[in-house]
Amino acid sequence: MSAAAPPPGDAHLREHGLGGRVLAHGSFLEVRRDDVRLPDGARATREFVVHPGAVAIVPLLDDGRIVLERQFRYPVGRVLLEIPAGKIDPGEEPLACARRELREETGYEASQWARAGVVHNAPAYSTEGIELWFARGLVQHGRRLDAGEFIDLLPLSEAELDARAASGEISDVKTLVALLWLQKWRNGAWPLQWAGTAAAQTG
Repeated sequence: MSAAAPPPGDAHLREHGLGGRVLAHGSFLEVRRDDVRLPDGARATREFVVHPGAVAIVPLLDDGRIVLERQFRYPVGRVLLEIPAGKIDPGEEPLACARRELREETGYEASQWARAGVVHNAPAYSTEGIELWFARGLVQHGRRLDAGEFIDLLPLSEAELDARAASGEISDVKTLVALLWLQKWRNGAWPLQWAGTAAAQTG
């Protein structure tokens, strides 16, 4: 696997891939077992999921509320409260994916977008990086849920979202990170660069 050059001073932490094999291949996920050389020269194995990447969206209504979703997640066997999200299709730009997922799952289209950053939700065993985007200037056009998708929408204020996070009701990593980013942005600590849809697409 290719990786960016390590920052200066990280050589004593870095592991080097020595090759490996695919253990399982699904419709969009792949499970690998790789041999690695550790910083001290010893060898070890790493099993991990190869994921195409995803986006997550913080949809902000004009009254300040955030559009959230309630959806059953089979691996954990419960309904979770989350921000909208979805995987990136092959060749798809992250913003295009964000616009598509927002429209499909919530019915909203946004006039302004801002990219916050990337969340690695399980870096010990997954390559998945989730691009976090903020969206505002929302206009409702009707949802286009995929076959097999069953999602309830639940707009919440920042205070309500914060309270549900504090109570433990929200356990989804991307949603907790989104709440942190939202609070930091509204407090002026973490600025966002907003752009219209066309400018954001080319920016």
